[in-house]
Amino acid sequence: PPTSCPPSPLWALPEELLLLICSYLDVQALGRLGQVCRRLRFLSSRDLLWRRIARGCLNSGFTQLGTDLAAGLPVKERVKVSQNWRHGRCRRETVLKWKCKQVAPFSSIFLMPWMELDGEYLYLSQAENIQSYRLCPDGTGLQRHPQAIFSGHQEDVCRFVLVNSHIISGGGDGSIVLHKIHGSYSVKFSAHEQEVNCVDFQGGLVVSGSRDRTAKVWSLSAGRVGQCLHTVQTEDRVWSIAISPLLSSFVTGTACCGHTSPLRIWDIESGQLLTCLGTDFHRGAGVLDVFYETPSLLLSCGYDTYIRYWDIRTSTRKCVQEWEEPHDSALYCIRSDKNHMIASGSSYYGVVRLWDKRQTRCLQSFHLSSPTSSPVYCLRFSTTHLYAALASALHVLDFTA
Repeated sequence: PPTSCPPSPLWALPEELLLLICSYLDVQALGRLGQVCRRLRFLSSRDLLWRRIARGCLNSGFTQLGTDLAAGLPVKERVKVSQNWRHGRCRRETVLKWKCKQVAPFSSIFLMPWMELDGEYLYLSQAENIQSYRLCPDGTGLQRHPQAIFSGHQEDVCRFVLVNSHIISGGGDGSIVLHKIHGSYSVKFSAHEQEVNCVDFQGGLVVSGSRDRTAKVWSLSAGRVGQCLHTVQTEDRVWSIAISPLLSSFVTGTACCGHTSPLRIWDIESGQLLTCLGTDFHRGAGVLDVFYETPSLLLSCGYDTYIRYWDIRTSTRKCVQEWEEPHDSALYCIRSDKNHMIASGSSYYGVVRLWDKRQTRCLQSFHLSSPTSSPVYCLRFSTTHLYAALASALHVLDFTA
């Protein structure tokens, strides 16, 4: 292409007007415009022009409300990578492996790892510890040796959250442990009579759920660390829990062994039941994971093989959308980009699926543990990579390839 624009009154216009004209172009037209000359290549790469396009793409870093969750990364490049997510183009790699725990001669049990992503680090629970791994700068995986190890539980870590440079974990020993990432500060307190299956932390409050059929609200404010503020009798084992972004309530996902809805929302100040979600759950349709997108939009999944999308502004009796796992497998975990994409992990053969909320069928699927079978216990993703924790290995899908 020529190094300068051909003489034309159009290209002599102020940049603001050129940007306005270019804002009406689609992806293909912007790409072709960038091949004309250096000035237009620079102009057509501006984030301002690609934001509108990116908001309609999968996992481009923009929420439904337009908030940019990946500020600093060129929007045009994110749109390109988004096409790889849509078409399933990626490079797969097993970046970590670990052994099963031996509990008796000729028998073993699998670990149930959990993880969180935080910038350049991935935090992964392995047995009683949580380990911090630095992500490789070239995007090829993560460093083999952990940068830090956080311990304190006497039994396996069930789940943990990472908020404001703090790790809050629940363990099989019934305790909750608080670690400060950059420092030696840690606190441990007894929380439940049985294992703490799930925890969440926001605004100085921790909520926890346990196999002992209770959910509890704890204070982590100065002078009241580890003080129980409320105990909620759920009458069922609690598998998942999440605090609303407004900090006014929290949702519990239970085992659904009785006739009560497994999804219930509780007032965080009083511990009183606010509402139940859904009326058509079958016995045993336990909810294994919940995820708030906004204060009113909530995703859930579990043993009944459905992903459900709830909008509590419109109805608490019926979800607004649902997607069924094609192979009738329980869904262990879900995550969304808070816009159009959902990722789910199922109970057989390490199957990770990508869903577009604007479609009814699964968009892409990846079998990560074939021919052996393992659930996907946890998954996390950035705009470029997806990490899936299985029974004995951590897999990464690189969508920049």
